[in-house]
Amino acid sequence: MQIQDLPYPDPGVPDVRSGPRFLWWLGRNQLGGQFKALAWGLLHFVAVSTLPFCVGFAIEAVVDRSGARLALTGAVLALCGAAVAIGDTFLHRAAVTNWITAAARVQQLLARQASRLGSTLNRRVAAGEVVAVSTGDVEKIGWFVEAVSRFTAAAVTVLLVCVGLVVYQPALGVVVAVGLPVLALAVLPLLPRATRRADIQREKAGRATELASDTVAGLRVLRGIGGEELFLDRYRRASQEVRHAAVRSARMWALISAIQVLLPGLLLIGVVCYGVHLAREGRITVGELVAVYSSVMVLTYPLRHFEEIAMAYSFSRPSARRAASVLSLERATDIGGSRAAEAPSGDLYDPATGLLAPAARLTAVVCGDPDAAGRLAERLGGHPAEDGPSVLLGGIPLDGLPLDCARTAVLVQDKDPVLLSGALRDLLDVPASGKIDAGTALAAAQCGDVLEALVQGSLDAADPMDARITERGRSLSGGQRQRLALARSLYTDPEVLVLDEPTSAVDSHTEARIAEGLRELREGRTTVVFTSSPLLLDRADRVVLVHEGAAVATGVHRELLHREPRYRAVVTRETEEESNPGTALEEERVSLSGALKDLQQKDLKQNELAHIEHDTTPTERAFVRTEREEIEERA
Repeated sequence: MQIQDLPYPDPGVPDVRSGPRFLWWLGRNQLGGQFKALAWGLLHFVAVSTLPFCVGFAIEAVVDRSGARLALTGAVLALCGAAVAIGDTFLHRAAVTNWITAAARVQQLLARQASRLGSTLNRRVAAGEVVAVSTGDVEKIGWFVEAVSRFTAAAVTVLLVCVGLVVYQPALGVVVAVGLPVLALAVLPLLPRATRRADIQREKAGRATELASDTVAGLRVLRGIGGEELFLDRYRRASQEVRHAAVRSARMWALISAIQVLLPGLLLIGVVCYGVHLAREGRITVGELVAVYSSVMVLTYPLRHFEEIAMAYSFSRPSARRAASVLSLERATDIGGSRAAEAPSGDLYDPATGLLAPAARLTAVVCGDPDAAGRLAERLGGHPAEDGPSVLLGGIPLDGLPLDCARTAVLVQDKDPVLLSGALRDLLDVPASGKIDAGTALAAAQCGDVLEALVQGSLDAADPMDARITERGRSLSGGQRQRLALARSLYTDPEVLVLDEPTSAVDSHTEARIAEGLRELREGRTTVVFTSSPLLLDRADRVVLVHEGAAVATGVHRELLHREPRYRAVVTRETEEESNPGTALEEERVSLSGALKDLQQKDLKQNELAHIEHDTTPTERAFVRTEREEIEERA
């Protein structure tokens, strides 16, 4: 795999049983790149290690006054120099390719996992942790994968040089062969402590990243309540903790680096002293002493890769463990068996709550708890946050369908949809049935003023479809973002569309027109809307009240307003006393003056409603008339 061939057609199924197993799986899947880097690394390191022997042969040729041997040695030196340059160039190229391709594989796996789990991922893993895994951890994992081949080449080179020195000059070669393993293993006792400090640093950095992400996400709220300084102080403290942890970790690695410099120096001094002693006795020549000395000097270069692989593994092991923990997450229910090759159709039924959404009907769901509504919407889309019976579509469990098939059948738009940066045309570049064009979907979602705003903000865009959308649509208001997201969902035209509060940030006049457009455009399709807006509820074919995790009432909006106090309390925001007529009458009897005051307030509200009713849409007038009827009944 080359960089130009990315992304992978299929990143594969990772081994996520542990961090080391995940690293081993990554290495196995890049054997071609690893062997290529190993070959170039051997060429480079062996050529570098051959240079000292060439210098020794050259000195001996000069001492013996042999021109032929000197010329031959010079030719070998030139050949080694070319091999060093070529090997280093292609080793770097292969190593960087291994690094990038390994990181890209992990990122593809994480992206696939995030897409598979959907919004349930945020419920299981903190957002800051996901960001840290997909950025810093991916880099560390790629570092280890590419460092393995270079370390292997360095280790083989050291072994070959030790064998060569023993053969070339046994007396000094034995000293070097015994000393080098000691150098390589001397830092092993320090690695566990260095690894623990690196883990602490990474943990603190993850918490700081999570705090920063949450702060940025809630910046508007923080400004509104004056909490910026409070969270800024918290982030400062978290940042200082990360800095102190990083300094402690750096001190340990600095000690390891110092040992890696000190011990080779001591070995070099020992070799020189012993070599001089042997040279005085005439047991070795000057050329042999220079060759052994130069070899020890050059071996410090491949020995650095022993320290690097230790650092890479220490940093990548916890990163791989965190990546494996994210990749090991599964949907709350079993998705192993596929029971249908095509997306089913029919009624949508949730056995856990008893919620039934008939096929080809617009069903509105009223739930007093917004969080419970969000979880129920995820269940209807086949992404439950906890274990439970599967939602049935046409009698077929969604959990028994392949993921892509389930998502083709049911589309869930949550209450906080994300708009990616890019042109509006790119926003609507989604899988769709082809039965609804983009203009129709935008019109049904009442996006006319949104298109005008986008064109005004994009000076070079004459066509609204070419207008640019900023990151997460931050240049648009909340209602404008909601309408664009709704248009995208309508354009997709799924068999079942689940909308969670799609108009919570839209004004009432626009909301009434959206309700009309939604009903017309989704005619003949199954639509489920989680809302407490009377304008949407009045347009629904069927309204279901979900209370404490169960569907407790079913009917139409006007009917439920009259006969179901719990429904009325959620939709009209009544207090408990107002929703209980008996209690209200009893309190009115206690104080006549309080009752008269209430009647005056009700008369004032009737007058206000009559004034509002004069210039509203038919749907809004229907809602106002319902309000007036209730006030008259209580009066």
